[in-house]
Amino acid sequence: MPYSSILKTSVMKKNFFSLIFLLLLCSYNSNHNGTTTQNKISDSPEVKSIFINGDSIHYIDIGNGDPVVFVHGAVGDYRTWGAQMDEFAKHHRVIAYSRRFAYPNKQIIKDSADLTVISHSKDLAEFLKALNLGPAHLVGHSFGASTILLTAKDYPELVRSLMLGEPFFPSLVQNVPGGDTMLNNFITKTFMPVIEAFKINDSEKAVRALMAGVMGDSLYYSRLPRQFHEIMMSNTPELKGIVFSKNIFPQVTCDDIKKVKAPVLLLKGDKSPLVFSAVIDELNRCLSNKEKATLANTTHGLEYESPHEYNKIVLGFIDKH
Repeated sequence: MPYSSILKTSVMKKNFFSLIFLLLLCSYNSNHNGTTTQNKISDSPEVKSIFINGDSIHYIDIGNGDPVVFVHGAVGDYRTWGAQMDEFAKHHRVIAYSRRFAYPNKQIIKDSADLTVISHSKDLAEFLKALNLGPAHLVGHSFGASTILLTAKDYPELVRSLMLGEPFFPSLVQNVPGGDTMLNNFITKTFMPVIEAFKINDSEKAVRALMAGVMGDSLYYSRLPRQFHEIMMSNTPELKGIVFSKNIFPQVTCDDIKKVKAPVLLLKGDKSPLVFSAVIDELNRCLSNKEKATLANTTHGLEYESPHEYNKIVLGFIDKH
């Protein structure tokens, strides 16, 4: 999906998207061989692990400077940020970790309470403390964006700035006019097909359904290169746990959001499903210290659909703070 500027036609976008993704994801797919160093950030980075909250969490850590921590969404892991790592590491210390239950972590889902945004935000807080980063710039996408927002609310001393790429909070959608209908339609069209696919043990069909719903494009998954399919399929256990669990997303209110005082960048794609725009608009209404940006010709994929513009916008925001 990477390209040097926002493409003007959908055909150009699809072709470039496939080509660059193949190059980027191959370079981040494995670190099992070779001798990597922090000095050459173009080499495959070492995958490290750290023990927090009773489990080992894996991450990569490259570059020097103010810390920037990337937090991926569902069916993702640290490799999701392949189009960001080297660019951000030119002037920052860049860390991308795999949330609990994501590849290559080894946790087995035993309690749905461990799957909630709240539990992941606690993991992130302990992760930041364990690395002794001081206040860090947190960059999150989707479920990861929801995670970092709660971390900023509950652990403000750990956060320097926030970049929220289309987080999802059902309670915020319900606050907007017609929100209940919008939310019900989204759940019906997105999560119910995922559940039905898992019931027949078809994990790939479940991922296809998820992509169709959150991207608003039934052919989205089929156009992805094989390496990205592998990333998604490596992370289906968490997805299955999420769709069969309750209370994954806390009841966040506008008053909760107002507690976040760190500077926030709200980022959305102009072709994303309306439910994500509704959350962004509600956050924009509730936050006091925020900026808002939109990626053209982009759906919910954001950082891997329009990496050049994404990196430009997010780095510009980080450098101001």
